[in-house]
Amino acid sequence: MMERITVVKIGGNVIDNPAALKRFLKEFAALEGPKILIHGGGKLATRLAERLELKVQMVDGRRITDKGTLDVVTMVYAGLINKQVVAGLQAAGCNALGLSGADGNAVTARRRNPHPVDYGFVGDIERVDSALLRRLLEGGITPVFSAIMHDGKGTLLNCNADSVASAIALGAAQIAPTELVFCFEKAGVLRDPEDDTTLIREITAATYAPLKADGTVSKGMIPKIENALKAIEKGVRSVTIKHSDNLLNDTGTVIRNS
Repeated sequence: MMERITVVKIGGNVIDNPAALKRFLKEFAALEGPKILIHGGGKLATRLAERLELKVQMVDGRRITDKGTLDVVTMVYAGLINKQVVAGLQAAGCNALGLSGADGNAVTARRRNPHPVDYGFVGDIERVDSALLRRLLEGGITPVFSAIMHDGKGTLLNCNADSVASAIALGAAQIAPTELVFCFEKAGVLRDPEDDTTLIREITAATYAPLKADGTVSKGMIPKIENALKAIEKGVRSVTIKHSDNLLNDTGTVIRNS
């Protein structure tokens, strides 16, 4: 019986920084017990789309994924970045297996409703195959997921990597107690984004509302924390938001039940 599973999400800013990524992969490889890694995309897909002269369309800070963009993000996220991460983990002594949602039918998604905004080939997660995750983890393999999922009907979909991490953590929670860790380039949730000493050590549903109301928590941090609170409500044990260099240290912002 597994004592606990750790699910870690690594953000695009770390993916874009080879030295930071190498440090992170070494620490991730050193994490004890069964673990799963989910990675974001970084800026490479945007640069490649520009080189291929594909228009990047954004609505409310979200990328519209048309067919050309889907091809590029699949090549970059599920191909180049995923394999670089897997190769880096093998070098650090962690036997990793790179996956998209389509591989082993691990994760299915459905295309997001085109009303009021058609985001194109963007998906929302429907189902995670916990039995497959269990077999991989029991076999000593560390799954590494990009955020490219599929709808079961032959169409690939670009999903939000934070949402993928939350969904996979919920799938893992059906196997053993699961902790979810979001790693990015800041120390955690900060009262002042420019000052690491203003770290908020703990957030609960009750303390989150005023932080959102007064603007302390804003922009990209809102979906991160709301995803975290939902995951905890549904059975993930704890969620931590921390700097990618601090994976093995007891730092960051812990989100837990009130």
